[in-house]
This record gives sequence, C-alpha cells and structure tokens, in this order.
Amino acid sequence: MSRFPAHKAHEGVWEGNYRHLAVDGQEEGRFRSRVTCEFPETDGVVYRQTTELWTPEDVYSKASFEGLDRGDHLYYDAPNFHGRSWETQGAHLMLNLIRKDEPGAYFVELIIMGEGGKHRARTWHWFKDGQIYRRTLCEETRVA
Repeated sequence: MSRFPAHKAHEGVWEGNYRHLAVDGQEEGRFRSRVTCEFPETDGVVYRQTTELWTPEDVYSKASFEGLDRGDHLYYDAPNFHGRSWETQGAHLMLNLIRKDEPGAYFVELIIMGEGGKHRARTWHWFKDGQIYRRTLCEETRVA
C-alpha cells in the first residue's frame, strides 16, 4: 500500500473522544472512542476500520467498514454511508461520506496527525440539503 502513505501512517489503535456540536455550538452528544485502523490488503480490501463508542451512560456500540483501492482514493460502501477518502499534499486525510440512513445528508472529514504520529485530530462537517447542521470534533491518541 505504498500509494497511500498518509493513510498507512494511521495504522493502529486510537483512543479518545467524539463530540457532536450543533451549529450554535451546543453539545449534542459525547462519546469515548476506540478506533482500530488496519491494512489487510486481502481480497481487494486495503483498509478496515472498527469504531467502538461508549456514551457517558456506558452504552456501547461497534461498527466496521472496509476501503477499496480506486486509484487516487479509497472507496467505502458501508451500511450507513458510502464515499471516499484521499490524501492532501500536506499528508492530511480528507473524506466525503454520503449518509444512506439520512437522505440528503453527508459529511466532510479532515484528519490531521500531529508531529510524531501519536496524536490526531478529526473534524466532521455535516450538511443536509446544502446547509451545515452539525460538527463533530475528535481528539485521539495512538495506544497501539
């Protein structure tokens, strides 16, 4: 997977927090997270992500999705969304994911890894019918 070095740099287990914010800045939800990024490179799958979330009440959820090599980007088709990711010249990751479970909704995500590769920040900008309605902020630390 030498064609996607910025993606590959995120391999491992990341723990942190997700916060959903309304446009006015009010918090809509908060989750403790563990995200596992793998690069199996088998059966056409070059990326696999498993996301585990815990609410403040300790309600647990888990979801996984896989990425396929489509030349200049990775393509995803999961139960709740489909879309793609690509690398910027600055080695950041960009994603554009269209929601299947919410007609007219999509989000654009930016993932920035800090120097040293131990910390990363993720921001999601949610749009529905052409208007922003939520932002998600994620701060994560590599634990494995």
